[in-house]
Amino acid sequence: MTDNTMPTIKMKMSKVTVDDTKVANTMEAWSFIIQGGYQEILNWYCSVHECCESGDCRLINNITGLDHDLSKKLHGQHLAKEVVVKAVKGFLATKNPEKALALSFHGWSGTGKNFVAKMIADNLYRDGLRSECVHFYIAPFHFPLANMVDIYKAQLQQFILTAVQQCKRSLFIFDEAEKLHQGLIDAIKPYIDHYDHVDGVDFRKSMFIFLSNIGGNSINRVTLEFWRAGQNREEITMEDLEHQIQREATTSRGGFTHSGLVTENLIDFFIPFLPLEYKHVKLCVRDALRSRGIKYDLDILDEVAKGLLYLPKEEKLFAAQGCKSVSQRVNFFLP
Repeated sequence: MTDNTMPTIKMKMSKVTVDDTKVANTMEAWSFIIQGGYQEILNWYCSVHECCESGDCRLINNITGLDHDLSKKLHGQHLAKEVVVKAVKGFLATKNPEKALALSFHGWSGTGKNFVAKMIADNLYRDGLRSECVHFYIAPFHFPLANMVDIYKAQLQQFILTAVQQCKRSLFIFDEAEKLHQGLIDAIKPYIDHYDHVDGVDFRKSMFIFLSNIGGNSINRVTLEFWRAGQNREEITMEDLEHQIQREATTSRGGFTHSGLVTENLIDFFIPFLPLEYKHVKLCVRDALRSRGIKYDLDILDEVAKGLLYLPKEEKLFAAQGCKSVSQRVNFFLP
């Protein structure tokens, strides 16, 4: 601060009538800052502003918002919507959970796995994916080298340990989990298991979400069989798919193979994401246009949806990339 700015500050302060109580609270806050106690600052802020029933202002735990977003923005995924809302709501409502919540999302690319993970972060944390309580990993990006697995394991364990010390309601998301090297998933197994403490830290209020393409073929086959039998896809149940996904996870290549998370039943739900049909792609196109404030008609929705590849060759029923490229393709139809 220069000498030139000091008089200006003094002038502004002299014109303001300050409540003694507010001054005391402010001085108390600065005292905490000087001492470097972040948790003390957090507690002070919450006591003054009444911002957080959870006791942590970084959390919003908006289950109603999560339910609304999944209902309005996620298309063709009745199982994911139902299971995610019930699992997260029940977990947060449990005062002393027995273990961390572990969800595993499975299905083709573009079916909404990342989309739902983001919805969870946005509705449970004030700053969404940018919250210091949320940690996102991309397997081939963050853990690319097989000969460094031991180093990755040590680093990951230390990072998770530190993260939960700072935020007990931490969320860890692992994208492309099928590409994690063998043994790396088991490095975090103790944090998801039924332990009261690990290295003096309680992990039972944290959440882990794994996103994977494993099981995609099984999910698509069952969905196609229902369609060929004239049954509505909404009639597909978790019992039709969950055990198949679990079995495929233990026999495929990658980190899930022989992982204790799977063999010891530490994954709470294997959640299937069904392949998207033409009608679902049109809804994704509509959402992309609406998000940009662009007026549209049914012809534009059809034009964009028709430009995608659909499988199998005979029926051409499922969008090969789901809704993954929709936002980019919409650009071709802008005025």
